[in-house]
Amino acid sequence: MRPAQALIDLQALRHNYRLARQLGGGKALAIIKADAYGHGAVACARALQDEADGFGVACIEEALELRAAGIRGPILLMEGFFDATELPLIVEHDLWTVVSSRWQLEAVEAFRTDATLRIWLKLDSGMHRLGLSPEEFRDAYARLDALPNVGPLVLMSHLARADELDSNRTREQLEVFNRAIDGLAGETSLCNSPALLGWPDVRSDWVRPGLMLYGADPLYPQPSPHAAQLRPVMTLQSRVIAVRELAAGEPLGYGARFIAERPTRVGVVAMGYADGYPQFAPNGTPVLIDGVPGQLIGRVSMDMLTVDLTAHPQAGHGSIVQLWGNAPTISELAPRCNTSAYRLPCSLKRTPRVYLSE
Repeated sequence: MRPAQALIDLQALRHNYRLARQLGGGKALAIIKADAYGHGAVACARALQDEADGFGVACIEEALELRAAGIRGPILLMEGFFDATELPLIVEHDLWTVVSSRWQLEAVEAFRTDATLRIWLKLDSGMHRLGLSPEEFRDAYARLDALPNVGPLVLMSHLARADELDSNRTREQLEVFNRAIDGLAGETSLCNSPALLGWPDVRSDWVRPGLMLYGADPLYPQPSPHAAQLRPVMTLQSRVIAVRELAAGEPLGYGARFIAERPTRVGVVAMGYADGYPQFAPNGTPVLIDGVPGQLIGRVSMDMLTVDLTAHPQAGHGSIVQLWGNAPTISELAPRCNTSAYRLPCSLKRTPRVYLSE
């Protein structure tokens, strides 16, 4: 069997959820959209179902996968429904939904059901993506609040620049949000991962940890007193499948991006961009080779990459190469590769996941 693996530490996932909930001081919606950021939504939901206050997914397809797997806790459709025909499914499967557009509001008003709909009403406080304008928000609240089949509303918004601690945009959005909800009854939801880690005076009844749930620091490289408490959930690793000896002056791999300046011992690793590893990771990108710091050399191929074994006489065929995990962390690796910590684990389409600490 090909040795590439993504090891998923479910105990680390639970730890990070508890940290997010502690920092939030209230309830926490575990965000497991996009297959739990590439970690496996069903496995992650099962690991958290005894303690999570609820789960956040992008769409009804993701929610139905969780229900089919036996997840019975609250599940919020973060983008709401895409068509009014989804409303009967929302009732049938006891889902919560965001309402962020006027057409969704009108669809809820037209929908007839004896069930109670649980709705999170979304304000556009400055992200300018989804959400009702401040001028529309209070009218939408009054209309939903008047419907007998709608339960208590949760008032929510989304912060666009909470990962920039030197930006005033978060405080501006908070002011817009507070003005819009002034005098309205209902729980609030505002804080994402960077707000939880970097803005201790910005809080809400419900917090929505996403990236931090998986152990990545959304504030990196800005200092964060709580980032050190996060535990990486995914360790990506593979093994050396061949060893080559290069003479000084010899090129390595596609495009001869690496040329040996001295006799160089090269390890060929079963991991490439088809597995989700960054295609344009530069020479010198850190890895661990049998637990010892090492580096990538040469261009990443579809199914293979190469590492420098010259300073690793103990390493050879079968040696374990760790691409990310506790070292290097995803947060450290992503900027080196001109990508984001959000994208890296989501890219792992082919690599099998092995779940630990069930």
